[in-house]
Amino acid sequence: MIPENVKKILKKQHYEIVGKHSGVQICRWTKKSLRDEGVCYKEKFYGIKSHLCCQMSCAIMWCPNKCCHCWRAIELNLGDKINEEDSPKEIIDNCILAQRKLLKGFNVDVNSKKEQLSKANQEKYQEAQEPMQFAISLSGEPTIYSRIGELIEELTRRGKTSFLVTNGLYPEKIKELAKKNQLPTQLYVSVNTSNEKLYNKFHRSSVKNAWEKLNETLEIIGKLKGKTRTVFRMNLVRDLNMGDEHVEEYAEMIKKANPSFLEIKGFMSVGFARERLGYDRMPTYEEMEKFIEKLAKESGLKILDSHERSRAWVLGESKRELKIREI
Repeated sequence: MIPENVKKILKKQHYEIVGKHSGVQICRWTKKSLRDEGVCYKEKFYGIKSHLCCQMSCAIMWCPNKCCHCWRAIELNLGDKINEEDSPKEIIDNCILAQRKLLKGFNVDVNSKKEQLSKANQEKYQEAQEPMQFAISLSGEPTIYSRIGELIEELTRRGKTSFLVTNGLYPEKIKELAKKNQLPTQLYVSVNTSNEKLYNKFHRSSVKNAWEKLNETLEIIGKLKGKTRTVFRMNLVRDLNMGDEHVEEYAEMIKKANPSFLEIKGFMSVGFARERLGYDRMPTYEEMEKFIEKLAKESGLKILDSHERSRAWVLGESKRELKIREI
């Protein structure tokens, strides 16, 4: 399913390919957590344990967009349809095996007399053999996988939490997840632009009426409060989508989506994104803070927390609801 030239690129970027169309990559915060060097914003904000998180995709190179800020090799996207699909059980089982394989270097052989190079917390390492959180967000558009609802349902059955990040271009799939009671623990919709003109420049989508599709999805998630946690997710790029002129437009979209939380991150010039947007387009923590304060005031939300090293913020109505309860 995945061409050899694409596999070569993915492996070079330390992805472990899973089956015909899925993949796993170890997040740097998972590695840091295993070494007791800090945790990611997901743990700080929501209580998700970094060392128990599996960062994966069930549509690793399938996406209709070519977003300018994406770290992937978007020029090699494989379209918006997966012709031959693996089962949810196969994907989950093999993602766990792939995660274990990628983490092997953190293991310490207690019986070995050789000097151990790993400084990993071995109790955390043993716990990490069975990840309890699946971040379905690594690469590609996960709702292209036709059985995404079954995959989420299987994760829930196994007692695992799931974060699903979508570009919002398949509102019919979100409706289906809600109708079949297959919604994830936390549903994210990526909204990186405040108007159609900027959307087309930023996302370069192959989907007709993409802007309308996104806004339809925002209306749908606006009705999901109480059924799942919803997050309006933004990525800020200096001199592109974080000007004062965008604040009011974003605020109107946020009110339409009525999310549980607003999560904002700063663009990072990494991977293939470096070929499109340089380091000079990465906003500073201070620049983001000023913009976010204006957005909070306009949208009526409160700044609940931030993670400076990740340049990430979370806004909402109350900090009391931030932490995820065990399922």
